[in-house]
Amino acid sequence: MISTVPSTDGENFDNTKFPALQNDLYLRAARGEATERAPVWCMRQAGRYLPEFRAIRVEHDFFRVCRTPALATEVTMQPIRRYDGLLDAAIIFSDILVVPQAMGLVVEMVPGKGPHFPEPLQTPDDMQRLQDLHKGFSVDSELDYVYKAITNTRHVLAGRVPLLGFAGAPWTLMAYMVEGGGSKTFSAAKTWLFKYSAAAHELLGRISALVAAFLVGQVRAGAQALQLFESWAGELSPRDFAEFSLPYLARIAAHVKSHFPDVPLTIFAKGAHYALEQLVQETAFDVISLDWTIEPGVACKRVASAASGNTSRRSITLQGNLDPTLLFAEPETIRSRTAEMCRAFGDTPFVANLGHGMMPTHDPEHLRVFLETVHETTRAMRM
Repeated sequence: MISTVPSTDGENFDNTKFPALQNDLYLRAARGEATERAPVWCMRQAGRYLPEFRAIRVEHDFFRVCRTPALATEVTMQPIRRYDGLLDAAIIFSDILVVPQAMGLVVEMVPGKGPHFPEPLQTPDDMQRLQDLHKGFSVDSELDYVYKAITNTRHVLAGRVPLLGFAGAPWTLMAYMVEGGGSKTFSAAKTWLFKYSAAAHELLGRISALVAAFLVGQVRAGAQALQLFESWAGELSPRDFAEFSLPYLARIAAHVKSHFPDVPLTIFAKGAHYALEQLVQETAFDVISLDWTIEPGVACKRVASAASGNTSRRSITLQGNLDPTLLFAEPETIRSRTAEMCRAFGDTPFVANLGHGMMPTHDPEHLRVFLETVHETTRAMRM
């Protein structure tokens, strides 16, 4: 069998000098600048829907891919090569759950099930098992393999498109750490919020500190933009989002911006479109990523209104938001619905994306239809 481990001979971990960027469309749009067309990329654009990714997974455990810089670079590059000239950003191949792993929890990726924590945090006493307060603990040391993958990928990209780093947001990570995996009710995690509120805030604060430092470390390693995933935001009521998510999102954004004010920072708070105004007015994110449950035109008006009263706030860019399941449709439907989505954003700068990530059973050629349609439609809109 031919090994799918890329040669490590060409790895480059020099983060002091990178190839010049050739396509800055994403960065310009993320900063609110006018662009000749909308940039486009997709969450989970590197993943199981690609046969080349599945070939690597035959030989390698999921987290081994994450922890091996050469493999993480290879997987990150797969969609860039396949959709040559169609994607305007790459996103490093990793996982939001590397932070709980760094804190000392075991995370397994179970085929057909997803992430599994054999020993979740059942009560506040279990927080004693976490390592982040131990003497000598360093998130940079624990997650250095992510930094190496980012640096190496910047060199392999050779400036074709910018490279995004990312992390999971505190409420989402806490939910996984307490539930032990995904959940339909989030009853265990919400029990913490309402029964052990002080411990929940302590845990959320500790996660926030690690995530903030981790994102700063990713920029130092070479990430040119960042995205924070609050994937379970929609499981919270507006009141509980305001208490258990928003303050920690704001804290992370402020920390990153204090170090790198010009690096675009995106928040994807899935299901929390009720909080658009708060995200605009109470955080420092540059981009708000939308899921498919809100019309782009409605979001544009609400964000513009929220931003208008804050003269110190630079413009907010929206990202999104095609329902990923539309990629199961026939190409003609994908084209028409993608064009409809693009037109709904109107003249405001936006980043085209899906409303969530690619799915394992998506046809790669259907993603090509989406990407090509974004190019064609938005270029025609701005002529």
